[in-house]
Parts: sequence; structure tokens; C-alpha cells
Amino acid sequence: MQEHALAERLITYDTCTLEGIQSAAGFIKGWLESRDVDVSVGSHNGLPVIAATVGAPAGNVPTVIFHGHLDVVPGRPEQFVPRIDGERLFGRGAYDMKGGLASMMVATRDLADQDAVRVHLVIVSDEESDEITQRGSDYLVEQGYTGDFAITGEPTDLHIGVQAKGVLAMRIEVSGKSAHGSTPWLGDNAVLKAIDVFRQIESMPFSRESSEFFDRPSISLGRIMGGDVINKVPDLCAMDVDVRYLPGQNPQEILSQVRALPDVEVTKVFTRDPAMVERSNPYVQLLASAVAEGTPAERISVGRDGASDAISFIEAGVPAVEFGPEGAGHHGPEEWVSIPSLSRYRTALVEFVHLIGQERIPTKHLRIA
Repeated sequence: MQEHALAERLITYDTCTLEGIQSAAGFIKGWLESRDVDVSVGSHNGLPVIAATVGAPAGNVPTVIFHGHLDVVPGRPEQFVPRIDGERLFGRGAYDMKGGLASMMVATRDLADQDAVRVHLVIVSDEESDEITQRGSDYLVEQGYTGDFAITGEPTDLHIGVQAKGVLAMRIEVSGKSAHGSTPWLGDNAVLKAIDVFRQIESMPFSRESSEFFDRPSISLGRIMGGDVINKVPDLCAMDVDVRYLPGQNPQEILSQVRALPDVEVTKVFTRDPAMVERSNPYVQLLASAVAEGTPAERISVGRDGASDAISFIEAGVPAVEFGPEGAGHHGPEEWVSIPSLSRYRTALVEFVHLIGQERIPTKHLRIA
């Protein structure tokens, strides 16, 4: 089964549901085992966590992690019926990241017989969750699935994402004054005030800062809750604001700026640090060389707006990047992945591991998982 056919099969599982996730995990386990790859399937917070290891036995050898997720954001029923149009494979998760996951699975099989590098393939089921603590990727690190370098297969159009924004999620409660709906001028509408508060956040000093990879932070109003009956001016409104801040910015300073606004109470829901790896890292350089097209310098050029579970490995001292196939429309109604890029992606992963074996980069981490 080639990468695109495997990706098609993975798309058919509605992995925004527990039943779909469990079915997809069972299929992945069976697919790998039928190709003589040893697999373990654990459970973390009631969700499957998959791990497979191939290549060199444990010891003083380079260790690389291929890291992916099988869960997706919710989609329409028809999005779980894969569709091919020319060289594009459409479907929920095609780009984020079942296409990349399929290529990682095939690459893992291809690398089973080499004995110079140890390769872990690890797959979680909660990457799209808004729960920031006790994540599957953190659990894998705790179980010892670490090494010298990790690749998270998020979509990057075959570029190497050496930075990702951090996350600051806030619950903001805005207070107003109630009144009868027939006389709104006697009240102070908390919902309208909340919208004004959000616009003020969008124009705060931190929102106008930039960095080498990012022209600005990302600020999104994800949820708003206010009012109880139609004929009453609401006196309280709560909204959830998602700020993706730049490397170098301080989330506590951003919180302070928001808390200085009048008539608001701000609660930090969670934060997640930005992901950063040096361009000069030898594994980054080898990965860039393994990509078939473009010069290495051109390939190391991506800053990811979305937060990344790669931070789980970085916080454990393992350099980690995002690197995935070409496509577009992730989380949208017309999500697709380039079928030719799936093959190029698989080839790049395999070539990357072979290059590591040839270069014999000194290992910094000795792991026994």
C-alpha cells in the first residue's frame, strides 16, 4: 500500500470521535505488525498512544523520533470520504496530518532493516485537544521515547519549521449593567463591551510586534457567552481569547496589558511555550539536505503560526522541528494534500536517517526506550 492509498484509508476514520480514534489506532497497529514492525498501543487519558521502534538496538547510537497525531478537528460527514482530484487528495485530516502520518508509517517500515540509527514512530490522539496538561506527547516523553532529534509531521509544504508560536489562552469576563430590553439605553450591554474589549486587545502594543519568522502575533476570539433572555440587557459576558505569541514575547506581560482594561476579569486558561530550534543544528542541516528540491537554506525557512506538540520534546532537551507534506486548507472545508509530495516526504525521511548513519553525528542523549 503506497502512501496516498494509506492516507485515503486513514481519512475514512472519523477521528474527532473516540470510536473513530480507537478504530484508526487498531488499523495502524495491524498495518505495522503485518509488516513485521513491533508496535505497542497504550492508553493515556482514555485515548490510544501508539509507539513502534525500528533500526538499531538500544545503545550509543543516534535516535530519531517520527511524531504524529491521528485525531482531527470535527468535519462534515462527506469529508471523511476521501476524494482525489488530479494530484490532490481531499478529506478531513489529509493535510493535518493523516497524509504525513501515512508517509511516516511507510518510512518507518522502509527503515526497519538499517542498523545505524534507532527510529521511534510515536502517534498521539489528542494533538487537536484544547486541554494543555497531561497530553499524549508529554506522556510519551515520560515513557522514555526521546532521543537526539524529533520530527513532528505537521503540514509545512516540505519546509522545515524551526519555530512555532507560543499559546496564551484567556477567559475574559466583562461586566455591564442589566436593564429591560425595551430600554437598552438604561443598561450597559456586556456583550457589546466584550467585543470592544477584544478590539482593544487587537491593537495593544504586543500585537504590533514582529520577529524574523512572524510579522505579528495571532489573536482569535474563539468563543463568546453572554445574556440569558432576549428581553434583558446582559450584565455579564465571558469570552475565550486565543493569543499565539511570538518567540521572545512574555505571556505575563500580555496578561498584564489585558488586565489593565476597565471592567474586565481575566483568567489564564493555559500557556504553552514557543518552539525554537537553531538553524545550525546538524540534524536540521541534514534534514534540509534530504529534501529533494531547493537548497538547504531555502528549506529551513518556516515559522509555524500554530502551536506544536514538538515543544514536549524540546522541553525534554530534544531538538524538534515541524516538517510535513504539501497541501492546504487544514481545519477548513476543502482540506487537501499533494499526492506527489507524500512520496517526496517519505523519501526525505528515509534519506535523512541514512544521512545520519553516514555522518555519525555524536549522540547527546542515550535512551533505552
